[in-house]
This record gives sequence, structure tokens and C-alpha cells, in this order.
Amino acid sequence: MSLNTFGHLFRVTTWGESHGPALGATVDGCPPGVAVDEAMLQHWLDLRKPGQNKYTTQRREADQVKILSGVYEGRTTGTPIQLMIENTDQRSKDYSEIAQKFRPGHADITYWQKYGIRDPRGGGRSSARETAARVAAGGVARAALDLLAPEVKITGYMVQMGRLKADRDRFDMGQIGQNPFWSPDASAAAIWAAHLDELRKSGNSVGAVVEVVASGVPAGLGAPIYGKLDTDLAAAMMSINAVKGVEIGEGMAAADLTGIENADEIFLGNDGRPRFSSNHAGGILGGISTGQDVVVRFAVKPTSSILTPRKTITIAGEETEIVTKGRHDPCVGIRAVPVGEAMMACVILDHLLLHRGQVGDAGGRIG
Repeated sequence: MSLNTFGHLFRVTTWGESHGPALGATVDGCPPGVAVDEAMLQHWLDLRKPGQNKYTTQRREADQVKILSGVYEGRTTGTPIQLMIENTDQRSKDYSEIAQKFRPGHADITYWQKYGIRDPRGGGRSSARETAARVAAGGVARAALDLLAPEVKITGYMVQMGRLKADRDRFDMGQIGQNPFWSPDASAAAIWAAHLDELRKSGNSVGAVVEVVASGVPAGLGAPIYGKLDTDLAAAMMSINAVKGVEIGEGMAAADLTGIENADEIFLGNDGRPRFSSNHAGGILGGISTGQDVVVRFAVKPTSSILTPRKTITIAGEETEIVTKGRHDPCVGIRAVPVGEAMMACVILDHLLLHRGQVGDAGGRIG
């Protein structure tokens, strides 16, 4: 089996290739009665679609989503929801020169080694274009969360481009939609713009770090050992094309802390709910949500399709050089922000449904 499906109760199967006639998602397990329409889903797809500024690929796709099943008179029916997004601006000829070569840093070679066949046109399933289907499915998940847990809010943003980091002391969440990098630090966004201009003109690319925060997540989501909320979040983020690392809360930096520093002290709030002095845990302890913000970061590698010549081999085993022409993101991390938000929405909804099915209202009371 090829494992194109993720989720437990809220299950998403994506299908299609970068240069095929269409791609999309089949969403199964969405509760009935959720308000969903194409315009609602289109809002999220418009945030991810290519060609919106000079810092992303100039491929022009409308990314127009169509709902083919599972919705009647603007409400989900509880049956599978089929979402389709047609490809309209493919330039397959751009890849004719590399059809027999492997791009260094790209899945070209591993797809060939595994399947004995690959789609060189845009990378086929390995293309970041596949993530459009995830964003559409994430729109369904957000709509369900609005109904079942309206206090949940999901926000993603870039915190690093290459070695250049945003300054958390200058964070203003109102700035996220005001620059092309989804940055809450306006000063960092200006520096990133100049840096990316230089890289783009020189035929190079750069990686990035994206942070996604879910606030208002109820305590109790997730289960011990193999059903951990952070296990599924890490898997969901790592499954995004080009992601090479995932952190929850302090992540790898937790190794630098002492027990005193890492302990999020607990107090009882005026509303009778626990309150914490800090959030090193990223809103998850023992795989179960604490009620704090759930904080996830993921690192996106530099785009491997670049204009700078790189050494490689052909399918026949001959040594050669490769230059990848066409339209590619100089920093694919920019458009990964809405994708990370979508994956957060899918996982949070999935665990909310799991929690309701197993536990219901049988949670422990404090005070």
C-alpha cells in the first residue's frame, strides 16, 4: 500500500500530480451538518496559490476548488467529501532536459529507485503542488472546528529564512498578512526580501522555519504512548514536501535547559482552570494537550530545482551536470505556512473526534 491517507477518524486522502489534469483530496469522517462551500475553502487556497509575488514560483494557477460530493445545500452530509483542483498552467516541456537526470537534493532518485518509473514533470507526487489538496482538506477541518470547538484559532508564520531569524521581541501578529513572508516581525521581512532577491537573481534558493500555533485547544486531546497528539502533529508536518525537521514547544532547545528552567509551573486561575508560568512543553504533556497554546515548528529545506549547475548522474549511470529551468520557489517555506496551518487543523480535529468518541465528558476535575 502506498499510504496516501492520513488521520484516524477525520481521514484525508490526497491524489494527483503536479502536471496531471487535476489534483485533490477525499475527506472522510467529517461530521454531518458542518457549513462548507467552495468560497469558504477558496479563501484558504488563495493564501497558498502560486504566482502572488516575485518571491514565489511564477506558475499561474487559479487553484479553483470544486466540491464533487459530501455536501448538500451548504452542509456536510457525513459521507466522503471529494475536492478537486484543476491544473491549468503546466509547462511540462521545461522538464524535458532533465527527464533522464536526477536533481541533487530532490526525490527524483528515490522515486526511481523505489518504483522504477517517475514523473519528471514538476516532480509528480513529490511536488509541493500536492499541498494544495491538503489546504483544501484543512479548510473542511477548520469549518468543523468552528462548529465543534469555536475557541480554537490556528496561526502560522515564518520565523527564519536561511540563517536570518525573526526577533520575537518585535513580534506583532497584525503584521503577518502585511508582508509576503507571513512574518510577525516587519523588520525581518524587509531583510528577508533583500536576501531572497540576491539568491533568486543568482539562481540559488534558501530554506526556512515555519511556526504554527493553535490557541484555544481544549485540555485532554491525545492519548498515551502511541496515540500522542504530538506524535501525529510531528508526522503531519514531516509529511509536508521538503520538510526535514519538526519541533514541539522548545523542541531540540529543551536539551539546553535544566529541570528548573524547563518546568512550566502550575497555578489555579480565577476561572478554576490550571494556568502555567510558561510553555516550554508546547501545550502538550505526555502526548495530551494541556489547554495551553499548541506550538509546532518545522524546517523546510531549500528548493532543489535551481539554475546553478550541480553535479549528478543520469538514469544510465553517466556523470553529468544539471541545471533546472522552469518556475520554482526560491524559498518554498513561504507557501508552506498555509499548509502547516491546514495540517494543524486536520490533526486537532481528528484528535477532538477521537477524544469525544473515547472519553466524552469523563475528564478529571480540578478544585
